[in-house]
Amino acid sequence: MVLIDPGEKACVEIYNSSKGAGDESFPVASVLIDPALRPHIRAFYELARAADDIADDPHLDSDQKLARLDAISDVLSGDHQGVPDSNTAAGIDSLPARALAASLTETGVSPTHAKNLLVAFRQDAVKQRYADWAELMDYCCLSAAPCGRYLLVLHGETGAETEKAADALSVALQVINHIQDCRADYQNLDRVYIPMDWFEAEDTGVDELASSVASPAMRRVLNRMLAGVDQLLADAESLPAQIGNIRLALEAAVVLAIARELNRWLKTKDPLAGPVRHTKGQIAWRAIIGLVQGVHIRLWCRH
Repeated sequence: MVLIDPGEKACVEIYNSSKGAGDESFPVASVLIDPALRPHIRAFYELARAADDIADDPHLDSDQKLARLDAISDVLSGDHQGVPDSNTAAGIDSLPARALAASLTETGVSPTHAKNLLVAFRQDAVKQRYADWAELMDYCCLSAAPCGRYLLVLHGETGAETEKAADALSVALQVINHIQDCRADYQNLDRVYIPMDWFEAEDTGVDELASSVASPAMRRVLNRMLAGVDQLLADAESLPAQIGNIRLALEAAVVLAIARELNRWLKTKDPLAGPVRHTKGQIAWRAIIGLVQGVHIRLWCRH
């Protein structure tokens, strides 16, 4: 799951400027979440945001990115020696990592989830292409699944099936984001998250991502991505019923509803032609639908 309350400033993509929770396509620490837990979720989000900004900075080379990500990891491990709170000239800001480290100590949540995210950002610093769907899924298991697992642990949720469904939802949201940003990622970072073998199967190439309109071949490639999201969302369908915490269960239902609608939009709208995103009003409407569906599921599970 994604850690956005569109109307609330909350605690991972605009290059050279930090993206906030209000810019995301899905909720981060929305009003459905227990107020006592929201600061901890925001701390996790801010760490992810800071690391993502490093990995996406076009002015840094791979070694510089890796060094800064290593500094963040050191702070999470409790090794603060030689890592200043903030050094603008050196491009170091360890405050988000220090804030999350304090949060993890307070909540007793392992730093494993945040460290897995950092592994994904290290990969972003050196890897530009993905050979096939399986390789992309391996990446998403590091770049997205830790967010959902962190939320589960923070809420005291356990169980292999619950984790599996949460992983599926988290990865689905990540792939949707990859589709939304496929043109910008290619043009700004020369990074492509669409499997290379799918381009080859359609006898086309990544240079099509620079176009302002998707060709029929490119459309078929994107549709394969969307079909993968359909399967992931189907695998996540049971999540609201599996989560014991009512607030988190309703949050999951809302995110599922938003994801289904956005995936449906992407099947008919061209992400190369312009942004394919919900307005705040559309997000609110889909959230209401998801909330109603979540309440229905919870009531049905009681009988």
